[in-house]
Amino acid sequence: QVQLVESGGGLVQTGGALRLSCAASGLAFSSVTMGWFRQAPGKEREFVAAMSYIGGRFEYVDSVKGRFTISRDNAMNTLYLQMNSLKPEDTAVYYCAAAYRSTITTLSTGYSYWGQGTQVTVSS
Repeated sequence: QVQLVESGGGLVQTGGALRLSCAASGLAFSSVTMGWFRQAPGKEREFVAAMSYIGGRFEYVDSVKGRFTISRDNAMNTLYLQMNSLKPEDTAVYYCAAAYRSTITTLSTGYSYWGQGTQVTVSS
């Protein structure tokens, strides 16, 4: 049974930082592409970042480039999202997702497994 459990969300002021974690179990973590998505109230789920299990392959949505960093620790079966210089528009529920694929996709339909989400709120 695949489980993805996010943690690290919370309330932070504009300009602050948070690091999200996603602990994975029940899958071959070193063989999956992992991604972060977010969903704000009243909006569709949005791609944020993804990282292939093939080294050096990652992608970010333009709005977070230079502020967010995705990383993974295959030994710990954990995915991270370091979020710096946070803005109110980053407020959303953040989800991690996994897919048995080598190429990165920004489409939510490309991921088979999802976590329950963690709330990130950035106050102005």
